[in-house]
Amino acid sequence: MSQLFYLKECSSTNDEISKFLLYENSDFTALYTFNQTNGRGQYGNTWSSTAEKNLAYTLATKAENIKLSDFMFNYYTANIIRDFLANLTENNIKIKWPNDIILKSKKIVGILIEKKKINQDNYFIIGAGFNVLQEKFDEISNAGSLLTLTNKHFDLNAFTISLHDFLVEKLNKIPSETEILNYFNVNLFRKNEISVFELNGQRQNGIIKNADKNGEIWIDLENDGLKSFYHKEIKLLY
Repeated sequence: MSQLFYLKECSSTNDEISKFLLYENSDFTALYTFNQTNGRGQYGNTWSSTAEKNLAYTLATKAENIKLSDFMFNYYTANIIRDFLANLTENNIKIKWPNDIILKSKKIVGILIEKKKINQDNYFIIGAGFNVLQEKFDEISNAGSLLTLTNKHFDLNAFTISLHDFLVEKLNKIPSETEILNYFNVNLFRKNEISVFELNGQRQNGIIKNADKNGEIWIDLENDGLKSFYHKEIKLLY
């Protein structure tokens, strides 16, 4: 059973979702808005969104129902959202490690997954910001939207309902961790391509080899050789 709630405006769907868990006993409880005023990204980053042009969506599910490690749940969520958008747009969608969604080298979705204890239960809180209809990204050169990148105009309400149904369906049928990891690596952005990275304030070329089950990414660097990194330890410039 799932529930989907709407707010005309809110500061952050990840923060507001807890209020809806006080009264609902669903396996999946979701909240969305088209006007999020203070969205949060990974590791304290902000997520800026134009009102009535984009979707801020959060889904809460009890952690006890998810038989995956935290890292693998992160990967699986990215896999699901990638598949939803690939099916919808008929485009080749990629995942920028650890969980940004990329279309034509532009970021179209940012994902923030948190684990919270609410009403004595532990929850996975999946927050995602989707750039759907926004046309200008003056301050974020590596961002785009479904509209700017596909020239397709999506109805926000229909988009949200389809997304929610797809996520709930896939979270009810979780594959093995091996399958999740393999699929994540198949769709890894710039895998096996020469890319430029920033490490300790210096730039150097390198090639992404794979992401592993511990949440690390392995990169063969021009100067330092093959090394693994956690998020924020190295930056891919694209």
